[in-house]
Amino acid sequence: MRSGFFVRKIKLIQRLICMNKIVEKYKLSENVCKFIVEAPMIAKSRKPGNFVILRVGDKGERIPLTIVDSDIEKGTITLIVQNVGASSRKLCQLGAGEFITDMVGPLGKATHIYKAGTILALGGGVGVAPLFPIVKAFKEAGNRVITILAARNKDLVILENEMRQWSDEVIVMTDDGSSGRKGLVTEGAEEVIKREKVDECVAIGPAIMMKFCALLTKKYDVPTQVSLNTIMVDGTGMCGACRVTVNGETKFTCIDGPEFNAHQIDFDELLQRMRAYKNEEDQARNKK
Repeated sequence: MRSGFFVRKIKLIQRLICMNKIVEKYKLSENVCKFIVEAPMIAKSRKPGNFVILRVGDKGERIPLTIVDSDIEKGTITLIVQNVGASSRKLCQLGAGEFITDMVGPLGKATHIYKAGTILALGGGVGVAPLFPIVKAFKEAGNRVITILAARNKDLVILENEMRQWSDEVIVMTDDGSSGRKGLVTEGAEEVIKREKVDECVAIGPAIMMKFCALLTKKYDVPTQVSLNTIMVDGTGMCGACRVTVNGETKFTCIDGPEFNAHQIDFDELLQRMRAYKNEEDQARNKK
């Protein structure tokens, strides 16, 4: 009896030791890394739109990252992170075989996936990463999916091949014209909306990009969802750091979102709140 107890205990400890282990790491661009992380419980229960919050180091900052994909059989999830600050830099410095200190999830409300007709998916920069599971899910639900990937230049375009696998059409837009067409994501989106009926739009990227996508689709009366990348701390709705005004009401991105009706969001307030810790972020980024 006791020997069986100890065997089970040892196996449990072994599973816990393997938690959050980085199985594989890839470099998608100069400042964007892709991680395959061992997280069997999260892999089993995550849905498109869900995210995790993780820490690197006992005193590390809590970072929210969308779950890009998962493999239930292998018990892994895929995360993509852009090296833009002190905390993301620490994460990107980790390699295969190393461990993420803490990780909790899946968090947030899952994307409402249904057969709508034609979906226009707009991704800007690293926002293409959280857009990918949504594109995949809408396509699996039987929709026609048109995806527009936007970046400053060709080196910053990510997941193009993966998007082509799950989209009926992929349009690449770059600011300098080094890949695809020269122009902004809104230019490509307006052309699509003018040429055919779009039943729903999903836009994910920098807040300023989502704001102008929302203004465009509102002009053409196209229902639009965006995924907000607000400042988060606990991820359970208790701290209030991620609050945003939607349709005149205060919502918490971590539990009410992260996806909201783009036409109801106070983007000006959102942009202002996202600059709240700019000085502290700059100091941490420049600290050796």
